[in-house]
Amino acid sequence: MKDIWTVIADLAIEVHPDGIFALAERLAMLESFDRFQDRKRTLEHLVDPKNLDEFERAWASNSSITPKEIASAIKAASITASIVEKRSTVDMVWTGPSTMMVPSRRTEQVFLEVLKEAKKNVFIVSFVAYNVERILVALKDAIDRGVKVSILFESTKAYGGKIDIDSLASFSKRLPDASFYFWASDDKEGEGYMGSVHAKCVVADGEVAFITSANLTSAALERNMELGVLIEGGIVPDRLHRHLKALAATGVIEKIQWTL
Repeated sequence: MKDIWTVIADLAIEVHPDGIFALAERLAMLESFDRFQDRKRTLEHLVDPKNLDEFERAWASNSSITPKEIASAIKAASITASIVEKRSTVDMVWTGPSTMMVPSRRTEQVFLEVLKEAKKNVFIVSFVAYNVERILVALKDAIDRGVKVSILFESTKAYGGKIDIDSLASFSKRLPDASFYFWASDDKEGEGYMGSVHAKCVVADGEVAFITSANLTSAALERNMELGVLIEGGIVPDRLHRHLKALAATGVIEKIQWTL
């Protein structure tokens, strides 16, 4: 059986704040848990009866807690739930076959929205990038708005990477004002295997993060089966932004100084 505090937290998440606060006001007027048992049926219009039964069982095992204490906990939990909900939202992003039964947003659409709404900075990570004209245009527009754009791609084989396509060089020609980075992975285990830039994400302003399986290619954005999540608000976008900046600041990823 769940403890009373967990049950209260569940109620705060599931029940509209108006209902929660009305329930708390009713509970605060009771003298004891026993009086709640007498009045429970009059509260079923505020909370689903099943949830109310669970609440009763949990409180019964902690009946020394006063109604006023319970009421205060309910109000605090409801306010906390509302704040958390406003701070962070997570949405599924999908490219590939659609069932038309479950709604989802498409990869390229989300990528473009993140770039369009960026105000201060954008950091992009992808293994490879090519044939993404709309993304390039959106990045150029962001730079023209004063957004600082940073990009980390896998290096070519000629520079210790694992690909033949030089995404870094081709993007830098179109986006000369962006900052480009590479990762010189070390074979620290002595097994002859060098790590690669396999992460794919874009984070804007430390407030929005799109984490995806899709590379920046036309196939990944339009045709492949790709899955990602768009996270708006909360701690994850800020933490991801700070992590990428720390990788650059500590020299784990190195900024490329182009000679054009």
